[in-house]
Amino acid sequence: MNQTKSERVVVMTGVTAGLGAHALQDIASHPNTRVIIGARGSGRTVPPRVEVIPLDLASLASVRQFAETVTWRLAGTPIDILVLNAGMQTSTNKGRSVDGYELTFAVNHLAHYLLARLLLPSLAEHGRIVITTSETHDPAVTPIAPKTLEPHWLAYPDKSGIGSGIRAYAASKLCNLLTAQSFAALDEVKARQITVIAFSPGLTGGTSLGRDSPRLMRAFVMLLMHTVFRVVGFFRPEYVIGTPERSGEALAEVSLGEVTPPRGRIYVSLVKGELTFPTPSELAQSRDAQIRLWRESATMVGLDDRAS
Repeated sequence: MNQTKSERVVVMTGVTAGLGAHALQDIASHPNTRVIIGARGSGRTVPPRVEVIPLDLASLASVRQFAETVTWRLAGTPIDILVLNAGMQTSTNKGRSVDGYELTFAVNHLAHYLLARLLLPSLAEHGRIVITTSETHDPAVTPIAPKTLEPHWLAYPDKSGIGSGIRAYAASKLCNLLTAQSFAALDEVKARQITVIAFSPGLTGGTSLGRDSPRLMRAFVMLLMHTVFRVVGFFRPEYVIGTPERSGEALAEVSLGEVTPPRGRIYVSLVKGELTFPTPSELAQSRDAQIRLWRESATMVGLDDRAS
C-alpha cells in the first residue's frame, strides 16, 4: 500500500448486512484506516468513523454521483483499497433498473464496472481492487452456471420463468470475474502495480441475498441449504455452507492484502472455511469474452471502450 500517507483509505460497497458487514467491522477496526462506504437510504448503523455516502446501484446516475462525492471528499488523497462486494438475487429476471436494464445484471455488474472505471484514476500505486464473484459462474461446480455470454440478452432478457432469477445471478457473477480479469489486464493497472482480485465467499448462510424474493421462495432455498446441500457437501466441498462471519473475515483478509493469490492468478474462493486459488471456468478465462463484455458494458454505461 501507499507508504507516504498517515492513513489507509478504503472504499466499499455491500457492507451493511451479511458477510460485508463483518468485513467492514474487521477492516474499520484497523488503526489509521479511513473507510468510506456506499449505501442506500439513511440511518445506517456502521462502525465509528466510517463515512457513509448515498449509493443506489440500480441507478447509473447515483453511481456517478457517488464516485464524484468520494473523489471530492478525498481531495486528491488516493484510494488504497476498492472493495466492490454488493450483490442481489431475485426470484425472476423481470426487475429493471432505473436505466432499463435487467436489475441483477445492472446492480451486480454494470454499476460496479462503472464505479471501478470512474475510481481507477484515484487508486493508489500498489493499490487493490476486490470484486466479489461466486462459484456459481462455473458449470463444473453448479449446473445453473452460464455456458455462453450474451451481454445484450443479460441486459434485456426476453425469457423469464422459474429459475430465471438465480440464472441471472450466476451470469452476473461470471461478469464480475470477467471484469476483474479485464482490469488486471489493463496497461495502466500493470504499470501502477494495482492488484485485482475476484473473491468468491462460497456458499454462505445468513446473507441478505434474495431478500426481495417471495417468502416461500426464501424458505425453499433455506430448506435446500440445510438438507440437500449438506449431503452434496460430503462429495463437493463447494457446497459446504459457510458462515457470514468467516466469509466476511476472508473478504477482509483478501482486501487488506493479508492473502494474495499466486502469481498470475486473480481468483480466490473460500471453500470449507479455507481460501483456495482455483482455475475459473473456461468461459471466464476467455479473452474474447472479457473484451466483448468490457466493450458492450462501456456502451451501456456511456463510457468509451478504449481502456480495453
